Amino acid sequence: MKQLSAQALTTGWSFKQTDIQDADAWMPVAKVPTMVHLDLMANDKIPDPFVGMNELAVEWVGEKSWTYRKTLPKVDVKDEASLVLAFDGLDTLAHVKLNGETILKSDNMFVPQRVDITKSYKSTEDNILEIDFDSALLRAREIEKQYPDHRWLGSNGEMARLGVRKAQFHWGWDWGPVLMTCGPWREVRLESYNGRVADLWLDYEISKDFNSATGTAFASVEGGAGQTVAFNLRLGSDVVLQESAKVGEDGLAKVEFRVHKPALWYPHGYGEQSLYEVTASLLHGETVLDTKTKKTGLRKVELVQDKDKHGKSFYFSINGVDVFCGGSDWIPADHFTPRISNDRYRKWLQLMVDGNQVMTRIWGGGIWEEDVFYDTCDELGIMIWHDYMFACGNYPAFPKFLESVKEEATVQLRRLRHHPSITIYAGNNEDYQIQERYELEYDYKDTDPQHWLKTDFPARYIYEKLLPDVTTAESPNVPYWPGSPWSEGGRKISVYDQTVGDLHQWNVWHGTQEKYQVYDQIGGRFNSEFGLEAFPHIETIEHFVTDSKELYPQSHTIDFHNKAKGHERRNALYIIENFRLETGLKGYIHLTQLAQAEAMMYAYRGWRRQWGDRFCGGALLWQLPDSWPCTSWAIVDYFLRKKPAYYSVARVLAPLAIGVQREHQDWSVTHARPSKTTKYQLWVSSSLQKKVKATVELRFISISSGAEVKSTILKQDVEIATNGATDIMSGVINNVEEEPHVLAARLYLDGKIVARDMDWPQPYKYLPFENQDLHVAFHGHKMHISSKKPVKGLVFEEREGVLVSDSSIDVAPGDEQIVSISGLLASDKPLSWTYLGQGEGHKGKH
Repeated sequence: MKQLSAQALTTGWSFKQTDIQDADAWMPVAKVPTMVHLDLMANDKIPDPFVGMNELAVEWVGEKSWTYRKTLPKVDVKDEASLVLAFDGLDTLAHVKLNGETILKSDNMFVPQRVDITKSYKSTEDNILEIDFDSALLRAREIEKQYPDHRWLGSNGEMARLGVRKAQFHWGWDWGPVLMTCGPWREVRLESYNGRVADLWLDYEISKDFNSATGTAFASVEGGAGQTVAFNLRLGSDVVLQESAKVGEDGLAKVEFRVHKPALWYPHGYGEQSLYEVTASLLHGETVLDTKTKKTGLRKVELVQDKDKHGKSFYFSINGVDVFCGGSDWIPADHFTPRISNDRYRKWLQLMVDGNQVMTRIWGGGIWEEDVFYDTCDELGIMIWHDYMFACGNYPAFPKFLESVKEEATVQLRRLRHHPSITIYAGNNEDYQIQERYELEYDYKDTDPQHWLKTDFPARYIYEKLLPDVTTAESPNVPYWPGSPWSEGGRKISVYDQTVGDLHQWNVWHGTQEKYQVYDQIGGRFNSEFGLEAFPHIETIEHFVTDSKELYPQSHTIDFHNKAKGHERRNALYIIENFRLETGLKGYIHLTQLAQAEAMMYAYRGWRRQWGDRFCGGALLWQLPDSWPCTSWAIVDYFLRKKPAYYSVARVLAPLAIGVQREHQDWSVTHARPSKTTKYQLWVSSSLQKKVKATVELRFISISSGAEVKSTILKQDVEIATNGATDIMSGVINNVEEEPHVLAARLYLDGKIVARDMDWPQPYKYLPFENQDLHVAFHGHKMHISSKKPVKGLVFEEREGVLVSDSSIDVAPGDEQIVSISGLLASDKPLSWTYLGQGEGHKGKH
């Protein structure tokens, strides 16, 4: 008997266009996992599609079939061992042959495959593995024609995409290119074994008092040689469980366990991210045939949906602790996902933690992410809202499609069920919006799943029958929600209901194009999408704009790298409404970024205040990353350069955050008149699990002179409520007798400033920004910032390898702020900066 041997088939591959028969058509592959575009670029056959308008020049790639080939390594197969080829991911329509004989046909990018080649492997000859990848683009169109009765409706990309189980964003989205990939996009291995641990998981319950966890450890076994499984469960060096069990006829071994006073897993900021290590070793006598180890966390997740005065709540409780889920939506961080390194994944997710974000939402048009993504979320304490992979369409439900979806859902949930970070599964992204937009048949009172299949919205069967059944069976400790957004049906405008369920609030930017200052008035119980576009930093634009003549805001190349419908009008709208227009590229970049930062600040500030009575349970902005260099809703661009909004969101989501805001008065309605008086309110938001006493200060500072227009209000020993919001004060501004001024608020804890906020009269374009006299003094690794007049939107350069502790800040006279810098050497140029009204191109000086 031998221990399992697994060889990753990383190198030694070649590829070619399938229909080219020339012997010299084969080209080398640097490594697997890969995608065909990466290999074509490496062989200088196509230009980088992320640069200029090269996307158009490489469209032909997706219309062709491609073949990958490798000679398998020599393996000594004996002792009745099995020899298996394991494919963790084939993108997408794959015909696999070994020595010319078909061994597998696969048509789902998200379903791993395993093929026993024990009998077909030739021990004395070369074994040639070939994989033909057909064009998913062309096959999808064929499938669409095969089902003419189905209504192929949706948004983004061509609707034929709905019939193929491939990452939907590959067809192009309103933030990404049309690049139809194929290839062995995840690891390929050659395994030899007499027996193996195929899976390992825990099924458990946490007691009501959270003082114990009881459950069962399971191991599923393949191969007939294994007789016993030895289980071990430990927390660090503390062994919780050490017990063996026989393998049953069903291939399962299991032992029960009980943990007294378990170390529970919490999201960051709310407790420890305790991770247990569970190990299963398969034994034949004293011989260890295989060992599998996973890290997992013990936690209890509740989606709290109680009827209240607003409708019905929607928020998460982890181990009895209510959590305001401030965070962002996640799309793949590269269109060519195999080149996202583990280190790059960690950098992206660390950004969330550093930015006080506690939840991310894996969007349904992307991918079931790499293991490192979930492992890192477990470790860092980031909660995951996980869509199933359906987005913006009326999906078919013919039998073969349903079989593939069920297999995909089952295998993926089994892969992921040990991750404590996954706190909800949602059936789709915006498919119910498609149902409502096109008035597809949906009777909430109809409870017959078989009848749903006969309607023109057959995917209801997937979201309300198939997927919840799989979730309950495979991941029973994670709540299921039919879609995002969804509001429990039964309403004509169910997905737009502000009183129940989750909401995608796109009436800022899209829809009715409301002013972003009213975000707090148009939110729902959980705002799982919202956003405003912004240009990336100039260095990113200079990467994809290689012709200097195209470096202006409305150039063809810059427009080409913005896939959002109507982006020119929408960007212009939010700039013209709020700011004095600047037409130079750097100035225009700053205005779009400032608009985005302001919008996200208004949204999170207002919605987090509504956490006080649990009206709003969370807010996930669209989106954190980009999949290529572009203009989009991302708050961090493709190269990990933070936009100003990243910092604005981080401040508003801090454990303690102060907020001050005037009531909104629309300045652009018919016969708009400046109001003679304006009310304001000041409050403090807290995620702390204890009450604290703080000092609150509010100053009223002239924009034109920097002088205080009336006396400072100081409140001491103010009790800040636990895990909620505390209203501190309100007042009235006399707009006739008082000159335009900012409301500058500071929060002190134990004599130290822990939070600031500054409210400005709106819109900024009416305000005098002249001679603000901003000073930035460099002292070692710190910048000391002061001004004689209020300064709006001070943004520092985002330089590779250099980190600043804060940016996109407002500065008040008499309130010096200190920003730390890391990675900047004494010999380096100082960082440049810009702020509203300052003009373009100012450089910082020591």
